[in-house]
Amino acid sequence: MAETAIMNEPFLWEGTDRKGKKVKGKSMAATEAAVRADLRRQGVVPTRIRKQRRSLLAGTSKITPGDIAIFSRQLATMLAAGIPLVQAFEIIGSGHENAAMQKLIMAIKADVEGGSALAEALAKHPVYFDDLFVNLVESGEQAGALETLLDKIATYKEKTEAIKKKIKKALTYPAAVLVVAFVVTTILLIFVIPAFEDLFQGFGADLPTFTRMVIDLSVFVRTQGWLLAMGIGAGFFTFFYFKKRSKAMRHFLDRVTLKTPVIGPIMQKASIARYARTLSTMFAAGVPLVEALESVSGATGNIVYEQGVLKMRDEVATGQRLQQSMENTDLFPNMVIQMIAVGEESGSLDDMSAKVADFYEEDVDNAVDNLSSLLEPMIMAILGVLVGGLVVAMYLPIFKMGSVI
Repeated sequence: MAETAIMNEPFLWEGTDRKGKKVKGKSMAATEAAVRADLRRQGVVPTRIRKQRRSLLAGTSKITPGDIAIFSRQLATMLAAGIPLVQAFEIIGSGHENAAMQKLIMAIKADVEGGSALAEALAKHPVYFDDLFVNLVESGEQAGALETLLDKIATYKEKTEAIKKKIKKALTYPAAVLVVAFVVTTILLIFVIPAFEDLFQGFGADLPTFTRMVIDLSVFVRTQGWLLAMGIGAGFFTFFYFKKRSKAMRHFLDRVTLKTPVIGPIMQKASIARYARTLSTMFAAGVPLVEALESVSGATGNIVYEQGVLKMRDEVATGQRLQQSMENTDLFPNMVIQMIAVGEESGSLDDMSAKVADFYEEDVDNAVDNLSSLLEPMIMAILGVLVGGLVVAMYLPIFKMGSVI
């Protein structure tokens, strides 16, 4: 049965309901006959059924963190509604449009049907379900409160993904505009500037220094541009290669990022928000503090904070209070430390951590909005200097001739 579910395909259908009204829709099933049988159970007489064509990219669909967040929420909702676990997987998997996600869900369902615990089944897919996710699910299974823990996981995933999307959105716009500016400048240097160069050769006079510099740059781009492109490409490849494989380089980049004006404070607040949100979720699930800090370290999204939290874990394991260990890292504002201290004293560490997370998540939202407003005029100025500078350079000789005449 699991194999059949994995092979489900989307079908578009048309038909009439019990009242004779025309209806249409989309169903996921293994065969056309299965769609027809399902429609008849619903009281629909099908008049036309056809398989929906998949796009060329459908076979290479990827599973994103957003997909995992939605899956967590769907599973939590269904379990809370009293739907059995295996049936919940069947419903979620059959209705998913992402083929890769559908295959993943059905693979987990097959393991659970085979007698594996849900945490054990999830642990077989570490690319999509990290230690934090698996540990929380395991705690929920042992405590008999799986739907409650899945709800907390879903909330955690949604909050952390919202922060990531907000930051990416703020950085995507300026990056896209700068790429367009680079492309426009390259086109001007390769195709437009040479036309002016031919025109200026007939003047028989010295060109302004600025104009001469732009023409020389155009000549260089046309003759040696491929070398420059190869150098830039090799530089990007080397950068991302070592960024992915070198822990020392990631530590350096993360530390530099935290000290970068404007961007640094946002990244710091985002890391603190992830730290507090993960700590709250883990502690509320009944995970011991030392074990929780192990998972919290990997969720901060910054290797500087990751190493700081691991150091905190070692200190807490020796009997030191969490508040004191946070002070020792010099990574957390005093307000965060004081709220955590209150949580420790009152026995409500999960609630206070959640309040810290709420505060900093909102702070990140506001900071990103302000960053977008700040970057827009700066980007327009950069565009004006690049494109406007090239135009002015080409018209300077013409202005010079006009003044002479």
